[in-house]
Amino acid sequence: MSSQIRSVRPRATGRITLADVAQAAAVSPITVSRALRGERAVDPALVERVRIAAQTLGYVPDPAARALASRHSAQVVVLIPMLSNALFVDLLEAVQRTLRTAGYQMLMGVTHYDADEEEYLLRELLQHRPAGLLVTGFERNEATRHLIAQSGVPCVHLMESSTANEIYSVGFSQTDAAAEMTRHLLQQGRRRIAFGAAQLDPRTLQRLQGWRQELQQAKVFDAQLEWLDPAPSSMALGGAMLEKIRLAQPAVDAIFFCNDDLAQGALLAAHRLGINVPREIAIAGFNDLTGSDQMLPPLTTVHTPRAEIGSAAAAMLLSLMNGEKISSPCIDLGYQLVVRSST
Repeated sequence: MSSQIRSVRPRATGRITLADVAQAAAVSPITVSRALRGERAVDPALVERVRIAAQTLGYVPDPAARALASRHSAQVVVLIPMLSNALFVDLLEAVQRTLRTAGYQMLMGVTHYDADEEEYLLRELLQHRPAGLLVTGFERNEATRHLIAQSGVPCVHLMESSTANEIYSVGFSQTDAAAEMTRHLLQQGRRRIAFGAAQLDPRTLQRLQGWRQELQQAKVFDAQLEWLDPAPSSMALGGAMLEKIRLAQPAVDAIFFCNDDLAQGALLAAHRLGINVPREIAIAGFNDLTGSDQMLPPLTTVHTPRAEIGSAAAAMLLSLMNGEKISSPCIDLGYQLVVRSST
C-alpha cells in the first residue's frame, strides 16, 4: 500500500497541507477531508491510503482552516487563575477528558487573579473563534463581561453557583462551606477562632464571609482575628501566619485557614515549635488537597469536588454548543466536611 503513495516536494513554508496529502494519495482534496473526518461514505481502501499518506508526510490538520471552512471550531477557551494550585490542575484534567471525548481541544489561559490580564487573554483567545468558554467564578471587569456577552459564544462559569438568569454555572457555595467548618469548630468548644487567608481572591473572601457570619451569630466575632495577607498562598506563609497569630493573640484556640496549603504549613510549624494540635490549638483547612490526610495530625478540611465540577461544566458546555436545552443552568455539586484529628 505504501508503494502507491506519491512523493511530494515540500513547500517553501515547510508545512504539509491537505492538498499535499491528496496528491500523495492520488485522490481529491475533498476525499482526503472526508476520509480524515471518518465519513462512512468513503471507501475503506481509500481511507487507508489517505491515512498512510498523511502519516508518511507528517500531516497535521490546521484547526483554524477547518473552523473557517466548516464554520465550526473544535476549540474551547478555559480561563483559570493559577496552574501552581492543585485545585485547578484536578479541574483541568477533568475538563480535558470530557472535551477530548467529544472531539474538542482546550485553549487555556492563566489569569493570575488579575482582571486586566483576564480581559487581555480573552480578547486574544476569542480571535481563534472558539466554540465555547469556561471561566472561573463571576468576578471580572466590565470590559470582560461585555466581551463574553457580545461574543455569542456559550459560556459556563466554574467553582461558584448562581441563580441569575441566563447564567450557566457549576460549583458550590464557598460561603456555606466555610460556615459549616466554622460551626464544626464552635461545636468543638472553640471560641477564639482566627481566620487565616492569603491571595484574597473572590472565593477566599466568600469563605471569609461564611466564617464571619457564623461567629457573629454565635456572638464571638472579633475582627482582630482576621489575618488577611494578599501574598500568594504557600506552606511557608501558613507556618509564618501561625507564629504571628500565636504571638499577637495567645488566647486563640483555633485557626481556620482559607486553604490547605496554609493549614499544612501551620501544622508543620506547630510540630517544629512543640505546639500540641489540637489540644492547644485546632487547625482546619479548605479543599482537601493531596497530603492533607497524611499530615501529623491529619488535617480537618472541606473536600471540594474539583474533578466533578470540571466534568459537569464541560458536559454542560457541550450541550450548549450543540444547541440543546439546559434543564438547570446552575449545578450545585456541594462539598463535604472532612473531620480529622487536627480539630
